[in-house]
Amino acid sequence: MADELTTILTSLGIPNEAFLGIIVLVLLIVGAVVVVIVSRPVLDIYPYLLPNAKVRARKGRLFDEKQFSEIIETDDYKEITNYLRGFPDYAKHLDDHSIEKSLDIQLGETYELLSRIAPDDVKKVFATLSKKSDIANIKSLIVSIEANLSKNETKKLLIPVGSLYPLCEQLVDSNTVEDIVAGLDGTEYSVILEDALREYSEKGMILPLESALDKYFLENLLSASSVPSDDNTRILHSYIGSQVDVANLKVIIRSKVDDLKYDNISPHIISNGYQVKEWKLKDLMESENVTSIVSGLEGTDYSPILSEALGTYNEVGSVSVFEKALDEYLVNYANSLSLKNPLGIGPIIGYINKKEKEIKNLKIIIRAKRENNLGIDDIQEMLV
Repeated sequence: MADELTTILTSLGIPNEAFLGIIVLVLLIVGAVVVVIVSRPVLDIYPYLLPNAKVRARKGRLFDEKQFSEIIETDDYKEITNYLRGFPDYAKHLDDHSIEKSLDIQLGETYELLSRIAPDDVKKVFATLSKKSDIANIKSLIVSIEANLSKNETKKLLIPVGSLYPLCEQLVDSNTVEDIVAGLDGTEYSVILEDALREYSEKGMILPLESALDKYFLENLLSASSVPSDDNTRILHSYIGSQVDVANLKVIIRSKVDDLKYDNISPHIISNGYQVKEWKLKDLMESENVTSIVSGLEGTDYSPILSEALGTYNEVGSVSVFEKALDEYLVNYANSLSLKNPLGIGPIIGYINKKEKEIKNLKIIIRAKRENNLGIDDIQEMLV
């Protein structure tokens, strides 16, 4: 066999040394391909090892069902405050701030933590998410003008988290909404608020300003996740995109209940949804009523959950049943995504989803204890 191969190489004019070189080169190329194929999964996982370790440690500090039952069974919101003092994440803020503000600070700190530890391929998304505190503070400044609050009352509304907090502290002296917008000159929020000022002046309502901030935030969040390149970024994009869908549907449903038309609704809608694309959003905004909206969502994940809520809505007449159904969908969907890539983005999505759910439910319980004095079963029904 060796003699025959030598004869063939000689007839082709290929020296033995050159042939050996070719063989070595081929082996090197094959080896390199094998290494890339084998190492690719490791390279995808490696950036998430440390962030996921930190997230899992914090996930263990979230309340379980037993602890939530204990909180629901407390006599009043003051007892809830005392209960939370037993948990370091919340206790560190309770001496200096109200219980609701302490919850907002803890959530803001969570967003900032994720923006610092997130791997590079998803860092932009979590950096955008961390701006929720800035937007909340700007809204508080605007609301304080509408409510005629004093400087001290306004300052109590601000969350001491986020890059704009020092500036927002300075703006508590503002006398008008226009003063606040002028004070935000040079920030990314200045232009969008200036554009909404005219509608605010015409209607005498702060809703256009708040809606402009919400839309800007979600558009930037969606844009930050809009170029999926692997399983991690695709999962994150579907998570963010579903949040945009839900926000759009809430606006459309509430607007139809208020008998608003397409021209009134469209400025507040993010056109590039996830499951609900631009053409479908247009159809929904032109729907005659809520029933038509639910029918128009056939073929999406939102159809069955809103169809189920429609019967309750017809009984009680409150859009809150749709909003609760959509919130629960988001929680369940995020939980399913968290299981899809347990060595990648999954644990991070799972943690932020559960943390947001915990904060939201704590606020529901506190409000129920303080304002309505509702029973345990009623409170359980309100939770997400």
